[in-house]
Amino acid sequence: MKDLENILKNIKNKAFQPIYFFHGEEPYFTDVAIKSLENDVLTEDEKAFNQTVVYGKDTSYGEVLSLARQYPMMGDKQLIIVKEAQDLKLNEEEGDILLKYIEQPVESTILVFAHKYKKVDSRKKFVKQLDKNNWLYYSEPVKDYQLATWIQQQIQTFGIKTAPNISHLLAEYLGNDLSRISNELNKLKLILKPGEELDGKLVELHIGISKDYNVFELQKALGVKDTERSMKIAYYMGKNVKTNPLLLIIGNLFNYFNNILMYHAMRGQPAAAMASAMGVNPYFLKDYEQSAKFYPMKHATRIISVLREMDMKSKGLGAHNTDDAELLTEMVYKILNVDKTKVKV
Repeated sequence: MKDLENILKNIKNKAFQPIYFFHGEEPYFTDVAIKSLENDVLTEDEKAFNQTVVYGKDTSYGEVLSLARQYPMMGDKQLIIVKEAQDLKLNEEEGDILLKYIEQPVESTILVFAHKYKKVDSRKKFVKQLDKNNWLYYSEPVKDYQLATWIQQQIQTFGIKTAPNISHLLAEYLGNDLSRISNELNKLKLILKPGEELDGKLVELHIGISKDYNVFELQKALGVKDTERSMKIAYYMGKNVKTNPLLLIIGNLFNYFNNILMYHAMRGQPAAAMASAMGVNPYFLKDYEQSAKFYPMKHATRIISVLREMDMKSKGLGAHNTDDAELLTEMVYKILNVDKTKVKV
């Protein structure tokens, strides 16, 4: 949510809007904004009288607007928060009433909608009016290639000192669950001593990511065709598939080898352009340069086919009585021997 920083700043400064409508697939940013509104709009004494929280499945737009038209008790503002607003049903009559309220909101009411996990229908008149008034906020998911950068920004916000690559390690292991990432960083901030650097050992100790056996290390080992280490990592990761989901591993390796293909295609172009197209920090281009020597374009293309094959098998298509641990070992073996193995393309 590109406006989140300004939203939080304005809330802290008591510069409130009459309506906030948060929507989109990423719940984390909406949750952060709602928490700020719950904590910072009213005092603890005022909350008892002037803060109301309702849930979409238990109410209607008509009931919400009826609450919004009431006036605060013992204070200047009342806060109405509609959580799970995606469950609200909107008929034509309520749509007209809602539109009229948006055009003339009650000054003493702060009305908040948390429409999570999906976009609101932009064709509706009330949505267009919200957008026109700058009261509509889209919570957009962080793309996979942006995740490490986002984590690094959060690390800086938390004031945590880290060893190189920690943000990438966390991105590889934790995936794009932003709430979990934020919780883990908050936990680490409380655990770390002043000036202590967060490194692989501390990550392994406090989050449970093995510095030796994780998808990040598997990727590095495959990148230089270290057969012994790659197979060893696959074996140990396969022993604990709950914390090393096969689909997550396939997804990360797909991105990695797709970037190797892109490196081949863009070879000779400026480093900044290549890094931007690949969605990586220019610092990591040297890793792709090295891997490109081990995997020429035709082999990297075959590996993409291997990963697609394993993705299908992991979903029960074309694999009979084969568990994820076996599929992981098979996948790593085929990647390492892609120059010797026939692959269905």
